[in-house]
Parts: sequence; structure tokens; C-alpha cells
Amino acid sequence: MAERIAIVSDHAAYPMKVELAEHLRRLGYDVLDLGTASTDSVDYPDYGYRMASAIAGGEVERGIALCGSGIGISIAINRHPQCRCALISDGLSARLAREHNDANVLALGARLIGIETARDCIAQFLATPFAGGRHQRRVDKLTNPDFAKEPA
Repeated sequence: MAERIAIVSDHAAYPMKVELAEHLRRLGYDVLDLGTASTDSVDYPDYGYRMASAIAGGEVERGIALCGSGIGISIAINRHPQCRCALISDGLSARLAREHNDANVLALGARLIGIETARDCIAQFLATPFAGGRHQRRVDKLTNPDFAKEPA
């Protein structure tokens, strides 16, 4: 059974989302498209929250989120403590986001990077496992924040 990957975008990133969803299907992934369905203006938080719900609800383990800059949608997704959304613009950062931070959502800025860079980021994100070990306690703190605790 193919791994299911969610993809979501706002209007600014819709054309890139369509290309990347098809790319993922060609690679054999089962793509859950969470919208938007056109270039008509929408509010990116609504679509970021769709991604957060899909991750937190177990519909998918990983996702790809896009907006014009990638900033707004990543902020929206990261409102949910089960989500670790990393805004990425190069393959090395995508690899490190998975390896060190166990990022489960990759955010990309469609107005800032080209399709080939986006594909490279996705390839690194999907191919890299979480390293665990010393990184696990940090990821645990992201999922279960204790804002009153003094740094160790």
C-alpha cells in the first residue's frame, strides 16, 4: 500500500500544488488533496488548519503545505502541538528538518522557489528518517510544551 501524503495550498500556490501533487502520484504516493481548488483568493489559515487536522487525526503522517511565501501557512499549521511544520527553501534544510526535528509537514513558498527546488525539497523530506536519539527529547518538548519550565 502506498504511503498517503497530504498536500494543501492557498490560492497563490495553487499552480505549484497541482504540479507537485501529480509529481507525488507519479512517484507512487497516495495524495490527499486538502485544497484549495483554484486561484480564487482564500485565507491560508483555513487551509493550514485542514493540514493540522489531517496530521493530528491520523489521516496522514506527513504533508506538504504551500502558500505564497510559506510563512503564513506554516504558522497556521504549527498552532497544533502534533504538527512540526518546517518552512524550507533547499534540500539540505528539508533533510535536517526530518533528521533532527522529525518535521511532519514541509512548507514551501511558491513565490520564492521554483518547481525543481520544490521537488528536491520534497525528495529529501520524504527520504530522510528521523534520527531519534538526542533529538527525541527536543521533539517531545515541541509536542508537549511546558512554557513555565526553566531551560535545562
